[in-house]
Amino acid sequence: MELIEQHRRAMAEFDARVRQLTEDRWRTPTPCHDWDARTLVNHLVVEQWWTPHLLRGETLEQVGERYDGDLLGDDPVAAWTEAAARSRDAVTAPGALEGRVHTSGQGQIPASMYVGQMTMDLAIHAWDLARALDVDDRLDAELVDELTLALEPQAEQLGATGLFAPPVEVDEAADPQTRLLAIVGRDARRR
Repeated sequence: MELIEQHRRAMAEFDARVRQLTEDRWRTPTPCHDWDARTLVNHLVVEQWWTPHLLRGETLEQVGERYDGDLLGDDPVAAWTEAAARSRDAVTAPGALEGRVHTSGQGQIPASMYVGQMTMDLAIHAWDLARALDVDDRLDAELVDELTLALEPQAEQLGATGLFAPPVEVDEAADPQTRLLAIVGRDARRR
């Protein structure tokens, strides 16, 4: 599956969970340490707003602090929808995956690598949000396979970054989604 399609599917997974949030669920805790549903959605909204800038080659300094803080306002679903649309347009623009992107932790990286990281973040956080809402947390099976294939060789490094919990040990017979989540420190066996 091509990266653009992976990204589309991951975004659709997250979008589906955002649209299940009701007014009384925005403060529900998520599997992300110290993050409630609103904080988690805001994190993804911020990432989506950064994407067009970074794919155009702008530096972190050029983007500055314009996306700091709570970007959800009084209509969090609308905020997510607008940010997601802008991000998706940037990712699918001709040549968008051919350049290099400035990042805070890795310096300049290929744009395709950056979009791959964004894809993973959307998918994993879709699961986090589903767990917080106690709704169906099954992710697109093909997307899970693609992400697992990409992340398995990096499992130990991901835990060492501090961005993820250390990998969770799971049985070799665990289903693909459980294995994927284990790579990024989530134990799908626990509720």
